[in-house]
Amino acid sequence: MNRFLQWLAAYVLAGVCQTAAIGGQAATVDAAALYGQHCAACHGADRLGAMGPALLPESLERLRPAELATVLREGRAATQMPGFAGQLDNAKLTDLAAWLRTGPATSRPWAAADIRVSHIVYPATDSLPATPVFKADPANLFLVVEAGSHHISVLDGDRLEPIHRFRTRFALHGGPKFSQDGRYVFMASRDGWVSKYDLWNLTFTAEIRVGLNTRNVAVSDDGKWVLAGNTLPQTLVLLRADDLALAAVIDVKGRNGRASRVSAVYDAAPRHSFIVALKDIPEVWEIPYVSMKAGTAPATRMIALDDVLDDFYFDQSYRHILGASRDGGGQVVDLAHGRKVAGLALSGMPHLGSGITWVRDGHEVMASPNLKQGSISVIDMQSWQTVATVPTNGPGFFLRSHENTPYAWADAMMSPKRDTLQLIDKQTLAVAGSVTPSPGRTAAHVEFTRDGRYALVSVMERDGAIVVYDARTVREVKRIPMDKPIGKYNVFNKTTRSSGTSH
Repeated sequence: MNRFLQWLAAYVLAGVCQTAAIGGQAATVDAAALYGQHCAACHGADRLGAMGPALLPESLERLRPAELATVLREGRAATQMPGFAGQLDNAKLTDLAAWLRTGPATSRPWAAADIRVSHIVYPATDSLPATPVFKADPANLFLVVEAGSHHISVLDGDRLEPIHRFRTRFALHGGPKFSQDGRYVFMASRDGWVSKYDLWNLTFTAEIRVGLNTRNVAVSDDGKWVLAGNTLPQTLVLLRADDLALAAVIDVKGRNGRASRVSAVYDAAPRHSFIVALKDIPEVWEIPYVSMKAGTAPATRMIALDDVLDDFYFDQSYRHILGASRDGGGQVVDLAHGRKVAGLALSGMPHLGSGITWVRDGHEVMASPNLKQGSISVIDMQSWQTVATVPTNGPGFFLRSHENTPYAWADAMMSPKRDTLQLIDKQTLAVAGSVTPSPGRTAAHVEFTRDGRYALVSVMERDGAIVVYDARTVREVKRIPMDKPIGKYNVFNKTTRSSGTSH
């Protein structure tokens, strides 16, 4: 089977035996035999993936027990994932799920040779026209990630209508990243596939598998490099942006030699460098573009911290990062001087990675949701003091705004009020209103059109929708059916690094 047909089969069969553990039962010989009989042909005898995705504990950690039960019994829609209700009883399905939650008896690293073998460059992509094949404004497109069936819908932000839909690799994570001109988008799946997609020609151009469990990718502002961060193995993988060819594999080890998983990688365009957040050691890394060359590991600047940063936020100049640890403590790191310059008075689990900024009373402030508490923290970006804590309906994941709207939109998706978003006045810091797109159903992740006129909200359900609101009147304009839309990304807002969205 040639590589194109392997790719096609992987898309058709993605999701086969996508299972997660219901309980903590020990692995059994019977469960291993069940895997060999029903899953290994598509997912590999070593569980590293083949035509279907990897079935390792790290690959399956986000699947909930209820989702597992449904997939095992009924299969997965829009794929050839079979349902096993007619072949296996509940006890066997439970044993198989528990076995998959345990690591393989033997494992091997995903090394440079494995990465190179996986590389796919699709035919005729080097002669694609440098103009869009559609009439929509290419800067006002949205990519909507539909997690229910592993697709992306391309949405015209002017007409608020889909213009294309395509299948992705299994379980995209970390959000799509755009080239500076908006033509190309780079995506990473949880089981290690990095894909490059020509948004103007609506086609994939290249793919490569960089690891077994991948956090996300970042694209250099000069358009030359893509950096992927892995948790399995514990590596960074540098790719050439033109065709995703492997340039270097970097073992993630701190200054004391201790290895670490990668939390995320970010592009710091004004600094002409990548920033890497580490999950297991108290360091943050900076890797300058100028040090990158195929075949050699780039120079890495390791900045020591007081604590491990669970996530962080750049200020608009990209000189400082504001980071939070798992216990809620926060610190401000000056990247120019490579040291901590302030602490942050935070509690709970602030989600600084979803923070936004705006100007209030002549001062730039940053606001962040909280994953454990029903509150928004507002921080002065000069004094680094918390100037206000805004009560909300409950713990939330996302906070979004736009330069042309007076409101910040906050969800409460980890609470009983997960169906309602609150609008916070950016000057008074009072809750000015709320919207409930679908009572009883999770509503989150707001993104705005490039001019800020419309706010798009995700109803994150299998038969969900994108609900469009007039950002000024807060009236519903229309609904666009989607299959569990977990996020949407506007080309203009992302490529211009809008202060109202994550970068």
